[in-house]
Amino acid sequence: MPIEIVGLDADDTLWHNEGQFQVSEQRFRELMAPWVDDEEVTSRTLLETERRNLRYFGYGAKGFTLSMIETALTLTDHRVDGRRIEQIIGFGKEILDHPVELIDGVADVVATLAERYRLVLVTKGDLFHQESKVAASGLADLFEHVEIVSEKDPATYARVLLRVGGSADRFCMVGNSLKSDVLPVVELGGFGVHVPYHVTWAMEHAEAEGGPRWVEVDGIADVPGAVAGLSA
Repeated sequence: MPIEIVGLDADDTLWHNEGQFQVSEQRFRELMAPWVDDEEVTSRTLLETERRNLRYFGYGAKGFTLSMIETALTLTDHRVDGRRIEQIIGFGKEILDHPVELIDGVADVVATLAERYRLVLVTKGDLFHQESKVAASGLADLFEHVEIVSEKDPATYARVLLRVGGSADRFCMVGNSLKSDVLPVVELGGFGVHVPYHVTWAMEHAEAEGGPRWVEVDGIADVPGAVAGLSA
């Protein structure tokens, strides 16, 4: 059966995102240098803290900021001063204030897809921040439905499809993360298009062999053709 609904991820699929977090993490490593002389130790500790905190804070800049503060307390044995804590909070605010920068070609591709399919935006992250980015992107009117979710797994996608009145075998998800955007939908019985981004958050890394239900493309411009190929 032909694909009727196309889901699109937002961060690092439609607009740039991860680079902002990497800049903040580098500044955080430099801030911790008086206590930790190995930046890899700082990054590893921060990642472990983020992983533990997902159940409490979810994804996004606010949870990242709280994890940086907790990591600073851990790495300094609670000796970090208030001025540095204030700087860490500033790192988070800068991420939240960063303007939305669409990836080249995205506006045309989304408009093309909207002419052929029902579009649904499915993204993880902080509700307020993601809503703000969707509004600022100029793409909101092209989507029939916007879903900001706490996790992307088969059960989440099943709930999204129930809300929009679609079935997995007529649904294709497009995104930069194999782990979150492609493999859960394929497991559910749908299709996927993987659009790699040049940097990927460590917790989104996954490896899998391609198959008849998902493909990897070089860039966003190749998505309409890839979806049509899967639908054939």
